[in-house]
Order: sequence, then C-alpha cells, then structure tokens
Amino acid sequence: MWFLGTLLLLSIFGADNQQIEEVTMKEEQKPKVLVVYYSRTGVTEKIGGLLAVALEADQEKVTDKKDRSGFWGYLVAGKDAGFKNLTEIGKLKYDPADYDLVIIGTPVWAWKMTPAIRTYIDKNREKLKNVVFYTTAGGTSYEKVVPEMEEYLGHKVMLKNGFLEKEVKKDSKAMVEKLNKFLEDIKGLVPVKI
Repeated sequence: MWFLGTLLLLSIFGADNQQIEEVTMKEEQKPKVLVVYYSRTGVTEKIGGLLAVALEADQEKVTDKKDRSGFWGYLVAGKDAGFKNLTEIGKLKYDPADYDLVIIGTPVWAWKMTPAIRTYIDKNREKLKNVVFYTTAGGTSYEKVVPEMEEYLGHKVMLKNGFLEKEVKKDSKAMVEKLNKFLEDIKGLVPVKI
C-alpha cells in the first residue's frame, strides 16, 4: 500500500522516471516476511499480529478443524500435542516458498508444539528455509520446546524466542522489551533492513 501511495504522490507532483525507479527498486529489495501462527486463546495471535505489523509482513493464521474449545477441547489438545498427532488444518492463503523469511508461532501444549503447527510444518517442510520460531506458554520455556520443533523441521532455525502468557495478556513491560529485542534480532537476519 505504501508503495502504491508513494508512486501516486510522485506522479502527481511531477516526479521524473529516475525517482519512480528508485522507489520501485527500494520496494523490490525489501525482503518478504510471512508470520504464521496457531492460536487457541489469542495469546499467540497477539504476538504474531504485533510482529506482522512491525515487519510489514503477511499473516497466516492456521486453523485447526478439530474443536479445541472448552475444558474437553483443552484436554484433547494436550493429549494430541503430547502424542505428536497431526490434525486437519484449514486452507492456507500463502505459500511459504514465496518468502525470504517465515516466522512460525505456536502455543506450548504438554511441552510440545500444537498439532496445527506440526501439520503446517509437515505440509511445508521443503519450502521452509529461513525460519524463526516463537512460542507462548504458561510457564514452559521455549528452550525446552524449540529443539524438538527444529528436529521435526529438519534443520536449525535462524532465531527463536518465547513469551509468557501472563506477560502478553497484561502487555507487561517485560513482554514489550522482549518483543522489541526480538524484532531487532529479526531485522538483523534479513538481507535488507526492514
């Protein structure tokens, strides 16, 4: 949107072709980033949305076709995650092969990634080259979960981080500081500054 608006303004105010080419080149050099997440309660989605806005990235919310709502859904979700089950996910809008960087977020269930994210990785493993992981959890550290996620992906990720549910829900200072540091680190990964 910014790109089209800038071109429109340049054309209205009589910019020459060289100025328009500079804007076009700048836009073409910008790396494409995709933020993918599954969120049952909105916590992982909140972090994913903040990342996507800050990075001007596309967002892919993975949907699990299995009902995970309520107490029973919570129990079944933990069981499915613990047994490393796959699930049926909704239709995806974006192809991760089209992106320079893919950021994948998941809640932690039973010390594992969610079945929806496991399924997403399973379906796209060959397309996921430059990857960043983040987790959200009640207390489990991402350091306990991400190694298994990397093993399932088939390679190490470029960066990883985790956020505590209580900090995200309260928009705590600790969450904001961690998110800002995470964004700085992500911006350092891509070939051209975001």
